[in-house]
Amino acid sequence: MSAGDWDFARGAAEEELGKAYDHRLMVRLLRYLRPSARLLALATALLIVSSLASLAGPLLTGLAIDRFIAGGDARGLLRLCLLWFAILALTALVQHAQVMATNLLGQRAMLRLREEVYRHLQRLPVAYFDRHPVGRLMTRVTNDVEVLNQMFSQGVVAIFGDLFALAGIMAVLIVMSPPLALAAFLTLPLVFLISVQFRGRVRRAFRDIRLAVARINAYLQESLGGIAVVKAFRREERNAAEFAELNAAHRDAFLASVRAFAVYFPLVELIQAIAIALILWYGGGRVLAGALTFGALVAFLQYAGRFYRPIRDLADKYNILQEAMASAERVFRLLDTPAEEEPPTGGPAAAPSWDPRGEIRYEDVHFTYDGATPVLDGVTARIPAGRTTALVGATGSGKTTMAALLARLYDPTGGRITIDGVDTRALPRARLRRALALVEQEVFLFSGTVEENVRLWDGRVTEERLGTAIRAGRADRLIARLGEGLRSRVAERGASFSTGERQLLAFARALAFDPDILVLDEATASVDSETEALVQEALRALLRGRTAIVIAHRLSTVRDADQILVVHRGRIHERGSHEELLAAGGLYARLHRLQFGAGA
Repeated sequence: MSAGDWDFARGAAEEELGKAYDHRLMVRLLRYLRPSARLLALATALLIVSSLASLAGPLLTGLAIDRFIAGGDARGLLRLCLLWFAILALTALVQHAQVMATNLLGQRAMLRLREEVYRHLQRLPVAYFDRHPVGRLMTRVTNDVEVLNQMFSQGVVAIFGDLFALAGIMAVLIVMSPPLALAAFLTLPLVFLISVQFRGRVRRAFRDIRLAVARINAYLQESLGGIAVVKAFRREERNAAEFAELNAAHRDAFLASVRAFAVYFPLVELIQAIAIALILWYGGGRVLAGALTFGALVAFLQYAGRFYRPIRDLADKYNILQEAMASAERVFRLLDTPAEEEPPTGGPAAAPSWDPRGEIRYEDVHFTYDGATPVLDGVTARIPAGRTTALVGATGSGKTTMAALLARLYDPTGGRITIDGVDTRALPRARLRRALALVEQEVFLFSGTVEENVRLWDGRVTEERLGTAIRAGRADRLIARLGEGLRSRVAERGASFSTGERQLLAFARALAFDPDILVLDEATASVDSETEALVQEALRALLRGRTAIVIAHRLSTVRDADQILVVHRGRIHERGSHEELLAAGGLYARLHRLQFGAGA
């Protein structure tokens, strides 16, 4: 798929314009300010004081001209200048405190929001991540939350400050000279019309910018996550060209917003100049006629110049508000996504004495990932407690899906799975997953140390259990070769280890938690023959008395299993021991001949 089409089909509806202001969303956003209500009140009070202090300058200028300069009172002029300096110093201190308060307010609100989003992401079902690119979710947690931070730190309080300043200037202008105030206000309808046009263009530009950023993040996450494949198949130039296309779309969208601002602000400046020219023409005539003092005219011109500053600021705040509403809608859409449902409290897993023996039953289990194509089609099987059961079959037959359903990474679309007669959907996921461990073929290691990756930062894994797990999983030789042993650093995704070494560490990780049920999904697929022999030797002793499900393509790894289930096209096609299935001459025997030859 080309970059022009990439990711358009997935989640494009998220980038709709939406409302410039949505009261429902704003109420939800303000909830994150509630714990900082005192800080919000302080920031608002400081902003009002700063706005009031800024109104004093033109009045003092007019007073200095009319009373002290015209009257030749140098001492009075000095006192007035000292007063003005004191007001400016006070204003600077208040503004400093106000900036600190509003930014602290925004950061505290965003801390709460980010934590809530992250906790919610961890509670979402795995199927949600199958449908939504990780890069798009990263955009929600980073870019969108940062936009909301700008609204809290530069928008919510500052909008009230601009409105208060605008109202104060208008009041002063009207008190000083209603005719001159009317001359200043004559250009307001023109400013309003220009602002309406500007608003529409900026909304479209910012919508395109947000869409481009989300696509860039998603593309980067996917292409860098698969960098080995990119290099192996020499796709560097092709990927660079696709990224350049996405980046160009972002550039064009950003330049569209720049063009809108480049037209709007000069027009507002021109209108401001026209308004000042009207005031100068009309006010100058009144000064000549003796109806207005020269100082009052100078003060009026200064107020008129300041009159358009909050109007320009409000245009900026409108853009912040528009972006914030769009970001809030996407963030809250994520937070409103239903999390994994848990059974009511007081179920069978609620009692501390619940100790599963490990008998597992699949009762007419059906499942589909996309709602149309069946993956499991009426699976019925019994896995005895304390025994090892192997699942074999062709790729795509449903073996891994059976393991995923047991761990409730997904839930069956039909039928049920029970452990000791209890439906797994009646068990809290945390209690269910504490009873089992899943070792997959694709092992994920976290950044940290080897010990942290085996323990997974769980203090309940004692030193004794850790050492036993490492030895039983035959990871002790690997760890002994490392420079710092268990303290050795693990690179991102375990890049410093081979696939087989990562599997050994994952095996030790599963054993460290001493599960009642152990699921091995191709857990020895990437281990060399010598290491596999050691692991198999350990497994025979370790799995005795423990319910184990071993998923494998290599039949040599499952011949000692107590029971082998042959999965074919989403059903259990055959079941029995290795010898029984060979004697039956069915699908298992055919797979065995393909792997070991006709004479096997």
